Amino acid sequence: MPIDPTKPYDPDNIFAKILRGEVPCNKVDESEHSLAFHDINPLAPVHILCIPKGQYVSWDDFSKNASPEEIADFVRFIGKVARDNEMVEQGYRLLANIGKRAGQEIPHLHVHLFGGQPLGPMLAI
Repeated sequence: MPIDPTKPYDPDNIFAKILRGEVPCNKVDESEHSLAFHDINPLAPVHILCIPKGQYVSWDDFSKNASPEEIADFVRFIGKVARDNEMVEQGYRLLANIGKRAGQEIPHLHVHLFGGQPLGPMLAI
């Protein structure tokens, strides 16, 4: 069910549980402020989720409330994950669903990295 990104952070969401070690993940990489892991329901041969470790519901929340260090770490981290997983040469897609109309399902900011095959049009309508 799509979430409302204007609501307060829900500390019981699945990504919060992963960050606390209550739910396992197939970790790809980790930095001081960010974590990357394989999506459990991949939509492409390579489907990695990158999340900030802080409690941010959406890109709006993150860009408004995160520290400069968290923001810099997250942006650089996503690029590092793409490079380290050999996605750059063939190409990859970043996707962050924010809010109801975009279909955001987990109230924790996350960026999908898709690759490993041609990804088709930007929007499927």
